[in-house]
Amino acid sequence: MASTKMQKNAPIVIVVVGLLILVGSNFYKTIPPGHVGVAALFGNVQQEGFSQGLHIPVNPLYRWTLFDARQQTHMETANVPSQDQLQTKLDVSVQYRLIGSMAPSILEQTGDAAKAVEVHLKPKLRSLLREQGKSIKRAEDFFREETQEALQTGLTEGLREYLAPKGIEVSAVLIRDIALPPFIVQAIEKKKEREQAVEQERAELERVRTELQQQVARAEAGREAADQEAGRMRIMADARAYEITQINNAIANNPAYIQLQSLEALKAISKDPASKIYFMDGSSPSPLPLMHLGDLQGSK
Repeated sequence: MASTKMQKNAPIVIVVVGLLILVGSNFYKTIPPGHVGVAALFGNVQQEGFSQGLHIPVNPLYRWTLFDARQQTHMETANVPSQDQLQTKLDVSVQYRLIGSMAPSILEQTGDAAKAVEVHLKPKLRSLLREQGKSIKRAEDFFREETQEALQTGLTEGLREYLAPKGIEVSAVLIRDIALPPFIVQAIEKKKEREQAVEQERAELERVRTELQQQVARAEAGREAADQEAGRMRIMADARAYEITQINNAIANNPAYIQLQSLEALKAISKDPASKIYFMDGSSPSPLPLMHLGDLQGSK
């Protein structure tokens, strides 16, 4: 009888225990690391947020919204006009985090974290990008280092000033990529090609100039060598002329000089086994050897 009664009451006991567990679990709340919990009761947002950790007791009727207060990055791509009315594509990254103490205000005025980024951060970032672009004269100036630094600084300061009262703290805005209009990219590439061609022509001209200088140096060295050889020949010619002059002077001043030379020649001829008899014209003031006997007989 008792066992039958317990079996009938078992479902009721299970339901009661389940309700107690369910209700009991709503008396505490665990907030994950780096998050802030915001509670709302019947549509009214509690003005104090709940930091990370375990909170006991809490109203079991609270409805919870969690905000991630850790560092976040939002990436945006936008076409930015410059003063030359050209559109340059910029990819930027915004590093930010939600201010945990302002989480209840964010939920009450905007919504969750994703809604806050969508409502406040994105529109302001796009607006600032367009405004900053107006200060840039030409699209290709986006590639200048000082332009990028000024753009990042202007975006960071503008977002900080605007988003801080909204509960978003911006630490930095970084430019990830820049894409100029296609025709400008083509013009820049053609300019680089022309510059490379000019550099090649300049290198070729420098090579030709070097070769010409080497040729001129070789020609100069050849000319100097020719001048030295000509000088040597002149010295030798002067020496020979001097020798001839001295001989002529000796002959003129000493008539016996020729006779002496003739005797010397005859002495040299007499030493040759094949030599023949030579005659001298004794009546001549300067007797010289005449033809030999064989020549005389041949002529007869």
